Amino acid sequence: MSTQRRLGRRLTQLYAGLALYGASSALLVRSGLGLEPWNVLHQGIAERTGLSIGVVLTIVGAAVLLAWIPLRQRPGLGTVSNVLVIGMAMDATLALAPDAHGLATRGTLMVVGIVLNGAATGLYIAARFGPGPRDGLMTGLHRLTGVSIRLVRTGIELTVVATGFALGGTVGIGTLLYAVSIGPLAQLFLRVFAVPSASGGSTVVATGQPRGAILRP
Repeated sequence: MSTQRRLGRRLTQLYAGLALYGASSALLVRSGLGLEPWNVLHQGIAERTGLSIGVVLTIVGAAVLLAWIPLRQRPGLGTVSNVLVIGMAMDATLALAPDAHGLATRGTLMVVGIVLNGAATGLYIAARFGPGPRDGLMTGLHRLTGVSIRLVRTGIELTVVATGFALGGTVGIGTLLYAVSIGPLAQLFLRVFAVPSASGGSTVVATGQPRGAILRP
């Protein structure tokens, strides 16, 4: 694959993945059965402020990105695009998707949302344009404190879920199912969407780094 074609594929994956991430998160909102940890927080803030959840997501993402400065993290194109694209895609999907009624419909939206979220994560991480702002917060705190990625991520996500729930965000079976399934799903789709290296060898997805990077935008 030529350099130009490889770059074009990576850019397509980046923006398709970010747009799909926002759309899949909107499906979880419409299911009403529980959101991803960070979106529990975003929804809670949206409930309190009257802002749309997509606007809140963008504002929080920008605030988290500012926290990179003392952590000495360097953003990439994917980092900035993450802040700008996901919230817009989420609000656009919510404007088009009606409220779901009936447990079967809501359950279907929940499952489809989680699977598409895993695919979206694989798309944009495999594009290799830099981590999302919340990924960088996690890895920066890991480097600063020496605490393992797993514990840092768990601590962050428990904090945002608890705060979001207290503010009125939706926690439910979807939140739990998301927590246990998103890692395996994202790892699967990272392999599916891996971009061949310049040498023509295999892929972006190696073992430890992508898994450590999977934290919801």
